[in-house]
Amino acid sequence: MSTQVTPHPVTDAVREALAVTRRGVQELLPEDAWVAKLERSAATGRPLRIKLGLDPTAPDIHLGHTVVLNKMRQLQNLGHQVIFLIGDFTSMIGDPSGRNSTRPPLTREQIKANAETYYAQASLVLDPSKTEIRYNSEWSEPLGAAGLIQLAAKTTVARMMERDDFTKRFQAQTPISLHEFLYPLMQGYDSVALKSDLELGGTDQKFNLLMGRQLQQEFGQEPQCILTMPLLEGLDGVEKMSKSKNNYIGITEPANSMFAKVLSISDTLMWRWYELLSFESLEAIAKLKAEIEAGRNPKDAKVALAREITTRFHSAAAADAAQADFENRARGGIPDEMPELTLSGDMGLGALLKAAGLVPSSSEGLRKVEQGGVRVDGTVVSDKGLKLPPGTYVLQVGKRQFARVTLQSA
Repeated sequence: MSTQVTPHPVTDAVREALAVTRRGVQELLPEDAWVAKLERSAATGRPLRIKLGLDPTAPDIHLGHTVVLNKMRQLQNLGHQVIFLIGDFTSMIGDPSGRNSTRPPLTREQIKANAETYYAQASLVLDPSKTEIRYNSEWSEPLGAAGLIQLAAKTTVARMMERDDFTKRFQAQTPISLHEFLYPLMQGYDSVALKSDLELGGTDQKFNLLMGRQLQQEFGQEPQCILTMPLLEGLDGVEKMSKSKNNYIGITEPANSMFAKVLSISDTLMWRWYELLSFESLEAIAKLKAEIEAGRNPKDAKVALAREITTRFHSAAAADAAQADFENRARGGIPDEMPELTLSGDMGLGALLKAAGLVPSSSEGLRKVEQGGVRVDGTVVSDKGLKLPPGTYVLQVGKRQFARVTLQSA
C-alpha cells in the first residue's frame, strides 16, 4: 500500500480547517501531509480518523486535561471521526513519559472504574453521539507472545533510548524496567489497529506519537500526522495545572467555585486560557482583546470566559447563578448555598474551622484569624481564644469559603 497522500485542490474549507487545527497547538507534524489529508477528505467526503488515547490512571479531569479534548471537539465539529481510545491494556504497563522512575501498573479493576468516570467527564466536552469509544485490549491481548515478539522486532533499543526520560534515567543509573519499552510500542500499534490519520497528545507524548507513524509505515499504512498541545498553566499562572499543586479547576466542581476560580486568574493568563479553553473564534477573541487594550475593563473579558466555561460544564442558568453569587460576595454578601453541618461540644475557634472543612488544621485556622481572614456572621474575628455559644453561625474564611454551622451543647 502506498504511503503517499494524493494531492487535491486547496479550498477555503480546507484553509479554515487548517486554521482550526493550528489554533493553540505546540506542533503539527508534518503539516503538509495534514493539509493533503484535509484536501482528500474534502474532495472525497470521507472523514479523517482522529485518535486520542488516554490511560485512565486517575478518575478525575481538570481544565488542563480538556485542552486536548477541546481540540478533539473542534475537529469533531468539522465533521471528522473522533476516536476516544481508553488504554485499558497499556495502563497495565504504565506510561513512562516524563517519569524518573517506573510507574506502578494498575489493576484491571482500577482501570475499569477510572475509565467509566473518565469518559463520563470527557463527554462534557466531546459530542458523545459522534465519538467512537475503543479499548486497546481489543487488539493488544490477541497479539499473544508470538505477535508481541514480531511487533518488538520492528524497532530497536537505540530508537527507544532516543527518549529523553529513558536517556536521563540510564545516565543517572536509575533502573528502567524492560516492560517500559513496550509502552510506546503498544501505543504506536494502536494507530495501526485504528488506521489513524491524526493522533493528539500533550507535548510529553511526542515520542509515542511518532512511534505510531513509524509502525504504520512498517505495516504499509499511510502514516498518521501528530498534533501536540501545550500544557495549561494553573491558577497561579506559573506551574502547569495539577491537583498536587492545588492550582486546578476540576470540571465537576460546583458552578460557583468554578466561576470564582476563573475570575481569580491574572489578566495576562486570561488570554492564554482564552486561546486554549474557549470555543470563541480567534476573530472574536482578537476583537475583545483590542477593546480591553482600548480601555474596556479586563474584568468584562474574564467574566465572559468564566461564564463560557461554567456553562460548558454545568448550564447557562448555573452560570447566571454563579455570577450573581460572586457579585453578592464581592459586595460582602453571604451566598445562599453553602455546606451545612451540626457539631456538638466545647470547641475552640481553630478546631471549629477545621471541623467545618474550611481549613486543613486548627493551627492554620488560628493563623487565618491572625491575618484577619475569618468572619463569623459577616464580622471579622480577631480573638483566637473565642468560643461560640450554642446556636447557628455562618463561618467564612477568605472570600470564597463558607459554612453554616449549628453548635449544640455537649
